[in-house]
Amino acid sequence: MPVAAIADYVAVPRDRVENFNGKQLLFVSWDRHLLFGAPFLFCVPPTTNLRYLVEGPLTALLQADPDAAALDWNQVQWLREGKPWTPDWNASLAGNGLLHKEQLRFLSHGLNSLCGEGGQ
Repeated sequence: MPVAAIADYVAVPRDRVENFNGKQLLFVSWDRHLLFGAPFLFCVPPTTNLRYLVEGPLTALLQADPDAAALDWNQVQWLREGKPWTPDWNASLAGNGLLHKEQLRFLSHGLNSLCGEGGQ
């Protein structure tokens, strides 16, 4: 939608990576789990180990979901930019090529309790 302004309008994006003091934003969402209405947002250094992020902070945030206890990280299907993606668990975010404001999604086949009977 165009902006109608009485003077020149200069938009200054405030969420550029330069504004995060060496950290970056990473969004992570669990597909077909409607208890979480939006992706989780992490503000972490790009040197953060992916295994640590997933098995530590992400796992802790997911505990409210009834399926969380049965979640097996070795069985989930990861999506990056909507396409299947295989992470390197022992590499950092940067080592996995994950950039500022990128979103990862994951599917846990067979664990879809909050989607009702038709959940895939």
